Amino acid sequence: MTQAEHETNSWPGIAGRMALVTGASSGLGSHFAKVLAVQGAHVVAAARRIDRVEALCADLRDQGHQATPLALDVSSADAVAGALRGQVFDLVVNNAGVSHSCAALDLDADTLDQVIDTNVKGVFHVARATAAAMRDAGRGGSIVNIASILGSRVSGHVAAYAASKGAVLQLTRALALEWARHGIRVNALSPGYIETELNRDFFATDKGQALIGRVPQRRLGQPQDLDGALLLLLSDMGRFMTGVDIAVDGGHLVSSL
Repeated sequence: MTQAEHETNSWPGIAGRMALVTGASSGLGSHFAKVLAVQGAHVVAAARRIDRVEALCADLRDQGHQATPLALDVSSADAVAGALRGQVFDLVVNNAGVSHSCAALDLDADTLDQVIDTNVKGVFHVARATAAAMRDAGRGGSIVNIASILGSRVSGHVAAYAASKGAVLQLTRALALEWARHGIRVNALSPGYIETELNRDFFATDKGQALIGRVPQRRLGQPQDLDGALLLLLSDMGRFMTGVDIAVDGGHLVSSL
């Protein structure tokens, strides 16, 4: 869906809401922030690289949207609690994450800790802080945790990342069960291979092209291919959905082994 189509096809329950997007300094996080801003949400774009989210928010404000930058290290519970104190969000996109690729026998403890601290603990820290604020304010909300198809299936040399995303899926289900009574929905979005500025060069190589050839649609996904699923889960159109995982992967999960 193009930006023009977003502007003329608004999703109920997005406009006028406060939305937090973590990991918004680049890639999918930056894209998600733009999508929600165009839909009329007041977006708080959070990341460790404050200069990047400041530039993003300045661009969004120049286009007439509401956007505020926030410095945030999701791996620290204290940092999350301090940065989010006093704020109540209606919509949360738990996107911050790190990836790593190496043989499991070469995976060192520090790298494993970094992946788990960001991808699992970071998701929990942000979800807990924002859900507590929703509950205390007496209103519900929607939290979408960005997982991966590697949380459901596995590939070589991604033990830490795959384990972290599998944990995100189970965490999503557990939080959805506990928080439904507060009107808080918690769902997951699992992208397949999506082209961003971080992986574009790799997918142009022979090895990258071979990976694309294993996707049933025989193409890379684009960030906008995730928009429909994201907006469904966040908006009132998905108000009876909680604890689910939507894979957007060109059929990768149903491909043959």
